[in-house]
Amino acid sequence: MSDPTTVDLTPPRGVVTVFSDIWCSFAHIAIHRLHTTRARLGLEEQVSFDLRAFPLELLNDAPSPRPGTDSEVARMASLAPAAGWQLWQAKDWLYPSTTLPALEAVLAAKEQSLRASEQLDLGLRRAFWAESRCISHRKVILDVAAETGAVDVDALAEALDDGRARRSLADQTALAQSDRVNCSPHLFLPDGSDHANPGIEVDWEGAYGIGWPVIGSDDPKVFEDILLKAATE
Repeated sequence: MSDPTTVDLTPPRGVVTVFSDIWCSFAHIAIHRLHTTRARLGLEEQVSFDLRAFPLELLNDAPSPRPGTDSEVARMASLAPAAGWQLWQAKDWLYPSTTLPALEAVLAAKEQSLRASEQLDLGLRRAFWAESRCISHRKVILDVAAETGAVDVDALAEALDDGRARRSLADQTALAQSDRVNCSPHLFLPDGSDHANPGIEVDWEGAYGIGWPVIGSDDPKVFEDILLKAATE
C-alpha cells in the first residue's frame, strides 16, 4: 500500500469508519451501541458503518489469549448487557485461534454493500461473544452470513475462496501499525474528528489475561453525538 501517513481516513458524509477487531470486547460494545443508537435516532437510512480491520493478533504477533477475553466478559457485560455475552461454552478446542478469516469476510462483504458488511460484522461478534461459536471456521462464517438475511452467501464464499479482500486486510493492518489508528475501536467521522474507544475510560488491574479491566467512566451518550454529526456534517 502507499505510505500509511498519507491515507485519507475521513469518510464521506453519512459514513462512520470503524477500525476494530472482533476479539475486542470494547469494540463489541461500540458496535452494539452504534447499531442500537442509530436505530433509536431513526438514522438507519442516513448513516452507514465502514468496517475496517484492526487485527490484534498481527499487531501483537500472537493470537489473542483466551484468559484475556474471559477476564473481560463479566465487567464489560455490565456496561452493555444487551450486546450479548457469555463465558465460552463450547469445547475448548473450538475456541477460535484467529479472527483473520472473519475480518476478511467482513471486508469482502463490502463488495456487496456496506449494509451486508455491517450485518455480517455484527453477527460474527455476537456469534463469538454471546454464542461461543468458532468464528475462525469457514462454515461458521458462512452460516452467520446466511443468518443475517443481508448477505449473498454464495458471493461471499467465492470472495473468500479467491482471497480478494486479503489485500485490503493487509493494507488496513499497515494503517493499524501506524500512529494514525490507536486502538480497537477507533472511529473516524466526516468532519475530520476521530474517537478512540468512545465513551469509555479504562485502566487495567494486573497483567492482561491475569487481571481485569477497571472502568473509570462510561458515557453511552457519545454515540448520539457521533451519529448525529455523521448524518449532518
